[in-house]
This record gives sequence, C-alpha cells and structure tokens, in this order.
Amino acid sequence: MAASTGFPTDRFSLSAARLRRPLMAAAAATSIALLLTGCQSTATSTDVLKVERAQGSEENISSLSAVIAANPQDPAGYNVRGSAYGRAGQHRRAIDDFNRAIELNPRFYQAYANRALVERSQGNQAQAASDYNMALQLNPNYDVAYIGRGNLYRQAGRLDDAFRDFNRAIQLDTTDPRAYHNRGLIYQARRQHDKAIEDFSKAISLSPNSAEPYNGRGISYAAQGDDDNAFQDFNTAINLDGKLAESWANQALIYERRGDMARAAKSYSHALRLDPNYKPAKDGLARTRGAASAAKPA
Repeated sequence: MAASTGFPTDRFSLSAARLRRPLMAAAAATSIALLLTGCQSTATSTDVLKVERAQGSEENISSLSAVIAANPQDPAGYNVRGSAYGRAGQHRRAIDDFNRAIELNPRFYQAYANRALVERSQGNQAQAASDYNMALQLNPNYDVAYIGRGNLYRQAGRLDDAFRDFNRAIQLDTTDPRAYHNRGLIYQARRQHDKAIEDFSKAISLSPNSAEPYNGRGISYAAQGDDDNAFQDFNTAINLDGKLAESWANQALIYERRGDMARAAKSYSHALRLDPNYKPAKDGLARTRGAASAAKPA
C-alpha cells in the first residue's frame, strides 16, 4: 500500500454486582492491558496492501498491460501495474514489475518503496528494509518510505526508531493517516494516552471511513476511564467494518465494565467467530460467560 490513504490495519444483578465489583475492576484492568497488547500486535492492518477491486481488477491490469505494450521502456507503467498486481494479491508479478521499473530507472524511489511493501507482505523484512533505505537515500523527503520503514521498526520492537520515522513523515506534512495512527500506537504503548488520542483523531480526520483509528482512540479513552467516548468509538469501528474481531472485543470490554455480562459475552463470542485466536476475546469470554450464566434467575 505504497500510497494508500486507508488502513491497508487492535472486556455486572444489583446486589451480586456489589459483591463482584472489586474482582471485576481487576478483570477490566487486565482487559485494558490485553487490549493494548492486542492493538500493538494487530497493527499490520494499518500497513498492508488493501485489495482495491477497481485497481486490482483484471480489467484494469489488462488496460495497464496495453499501455506497457505501447511504451515498453517507460518505467512508470511497470510501477503502476505492479501496484495493481499487489492490490490483487499477485505478489510475484508485482515484484517482477517493480524490478523492471527499477532496471529501467535505478533512481525510481517510488518503485523501491512499493516493492518493499510487497516484500513485507511476504515476510521478507530484511529486503523490505533495504528497499525503504534505498528509497530514502534517493529521496530523503519521501514520507511513504518513512512510514513503511517505521512500521518495520515498530513491529520489530524498535519503538524509538519507529517513532523517529513517523515524526519525520509528519514533519514533512504528510497527509497519509498511517503516520499519525502508528505514532499514536507508540504513544499508547508508552501510556501517553492524551497524545495518542490526538494522533488517532488526526488519522480519523484524514481517513474517516477507516475502523482502525477509532479502535485505537477508543482503547486510549478506555484506559483513561472515559468509557462513554470509548464505547462510541468502538461502535463506530463496528459500523465501518464489522469483520474486525478487535472492534467486537473492544465493545465487549465496555459492556463488561458496565456490568452487562450477557452483552459482553455475546460480543466476545462474535469476536471469536471472526478470529478464534484473538486472546483478548478468549479471556473476556472466559470471564463473562460464567458470570452471565450465574446472573440469570433460577
């Protein structure tokens, strides 16, 4: 997603509640910690190739191939078709096109960054880092490469290096929401939630139809005890993309903190149907399913 503006991509009957409140408060605090961890570990959703059907369609690729046939020495044609192949999930063909674009123009920094993103999606992190470095050597002001390399650093646990790259992209007046979203994730990991909320809000202003920054901002609101704003953000994320397990588990957390164990268990269950391995949902369902059953009248 070398120049994408999207993402691509992060839980109580009255007298009984009084008895359970200290335990539930501890459980909810644990949930926040797990959600923060989950938000950091699922952040590939913010920097992967989005399948944009119009650009990755066979029809579009055929049109681009016709352009290349008419101008076989133009590196730009290969770069554009490579991006289309990438969006269609045809990674080998995408890399072949980027290779050809770079062969024709060794200073084509956009092609290096585009190739790096496909390499990342295939797990070739070292080669991706090398291509991002080359793109920045050729153009030290290329915000897309700073964002891509920053994500490599962040996912490798090199948060200081990642933070510098996201800062640099922002200093270059990037309009790419990923720079703010991913810097927000680092602020969040450092428990600097006010700053994280500012960055997630900026990402939302740049990409209002993306669910991920709403999830990120909601988690920081929840960490500050602002459950109303958190709940609103999580519901917005679900409305935008109902297939993200993170959104449903986040919503469940607020139900749990409000004492509505039945709804919490239902949302955690939905999250697990979407992603059976999502740990915050597994742990949340284990807490709330039994509590919801115990709360039912005999």
